[in-house]
Amino acid sequence: MRVSKPTEKSSSLKAAETAALSRVGRREFLKTSSLAAGAIAFGAPAFVRGQNLNSKLNIACVGIGGKGRSDTDACAGENIVALCDVDAGSAAYETQTKKYPSAKFYKDFRQMLDQMGNQIDAVTVSTPDHMHAIVASMAMKKNKAVFCQKPLTQTIYEARYLREMAHDRKLVTQMGNQGSATDGLRRAVETIQDGLIGQVHEVHVWTNRPVWPQGMERPDGEDPVPATLDWDTWIGPATMRPYKDRRKPNDREGIYAPFNWRGWQDFGTGALGDMACHTVNMPFRALDLDYPTEIEAMPLGPMNKESYPLGSKIRFDFPKREGRIPLEHPHLFHHYKKIEHDAVTLWWYDGGQPDPGARGGHDLSNKPPIELTADIVALHGKVPDSGCLLIGDGGMVFSPDDYGTNFFVKLKGEEKFVHYLKHPAMAQYPERIPRNHHAGNNVVAHAQEWLTAIKENKPEMCYSRFDVAARLTEIMLLGCVSLRAGHKIEWDGPKMVAKNCPEAAQFIRRQDRSGWVLS
Repeated sequence: MRVSKPTEKSSSLKAAETAALSRVGRREFLKTSSLAAGAIAFGAPAFVRGQNLNSKLNIACVGIGGKGRSDTDACAGENIVALCDVDAGSAAYETQTKKYPSAKFYKDFRQMLDQMGNQIDAVTVSTPDHMHAIVASMAMKKNKAVFCQKPLTQTIYEARYLREMAHDRKLVTQMGNQGSATDGLRRAVETIQDGLIGQVHEVHVWTNRPVWPQGMERPDGEDPVPATLDWDTWIGPATMRPYKDRRKPNDREGIYAPFNWRGWQDFGTGALGDMACHTVNMPFRALDLDYPTEIEAMPLGPMNKESYPLGSKIRFDFPKREGRIPLEHPHLFHHYKKIEHDAVTLWWYDGGQPDPGARGGHDLSNKPPIELTADIVALHGKVPDSGCLLIGDGGMVFSPDDYGTNFFVKLKGEEKFVHYLKHPAMAQYPERIPRNHHAGNNVVAHAQEWLTAIKENKPEMCYSRFDVAARLTEIMLLGCVSLRAGHKIEWDGPKMVAKNCPEAAQFIRRQDRSGWVLS
């Protein structure tokens, strides 16, 4: 590049001022140039291109029943411009189309994005698991901010794909594990990282799921597809199968839609996929968990090729690893310090022994060994249906809910668990993780964090952005892979390969049906 000689006017600048401007100017030039290059390459989101930060976003919502209803309503302060759902005969359709009368309704998200793409700033994805990545990737390819329900994807390959896509395109993303919005979870993460209970070598997580049928074979026969339901689009990338309504006339839920899809391997991810992105969220962050080296799933009862079992116990082994935490007093060159974590084993428990009369068809008996839960029973009177227990060299942390929003501490030598807000040891650990200060319940606050990040064009503001959420999702889905492959998995994380089990490859990356691919 040819450089002109400085003019007399420019050379009259003071030397120190010239040097300072040179340093700052080049840094800002490089930063601005990189952003400009990204905008040219990908096209800046419509909102960032042309609206004021006080303007309302244009939101499109894919999946408006079940969790989709609350995801849509959490964004009600913005402009809901499009609603999409494969079933125009559901109660949710009646409710949501009346609530948002100016929103255009679609059955097929592809038509919605093609026809309204330039009118949409952001997309929520609240479909069955097998459709998450298909919908999200198309929206992301069109440079839309995306809020996607948990688990982020149905396969490990899809999670890695969305993570890289969000990073490369600098998109604002959030996964719907709403416990991430709470002060309690963030307080647990920072204090455990700062050494509250010392090195942690064991984690035990359990859930009351499944609360839908599992352990069943595919039903015979075929029922007429309702005129209001687009069955082909509902099936999406999965292998086509006949539509079935209910096993018995008095059944409350259909075989597949609108809720029982979670138990089917083609559509859901079982109890693990449904709840681990909530219940494992806190220890995943606190212990800087990354690729496990070994995963072994043990089903309770028979495991078939159609649905997940009535229960499972799964072991995840993680090696020694490093983490980074912000310095209390950062300076010019150092903002973080490294922390070393010992190897840790995480145990997952779901379901129980068969009980045909109980919800989900099991007795909820699958929990950690009683010798580990005596202090929990002393605190609560029983072992709660869901929970998380971290066992460290210096004590234990116990969270009694699905989301890690609340926790209790019992340090070495103490007699009982004490709520974290009342435990004197907590005072020595400063708050260093930014809190979510949005009003409303966890669902609303979590969505509002995402919406604010879009308006400020700061992907890093989202605590469960895809860079974080995809790593958690990958870990949990390895349990599903081990269950379906019927083998212990020796995992090469960077290469996404089960070293000892080549037959697991089909569960790591799904063979999509023709016409349904990642964008």
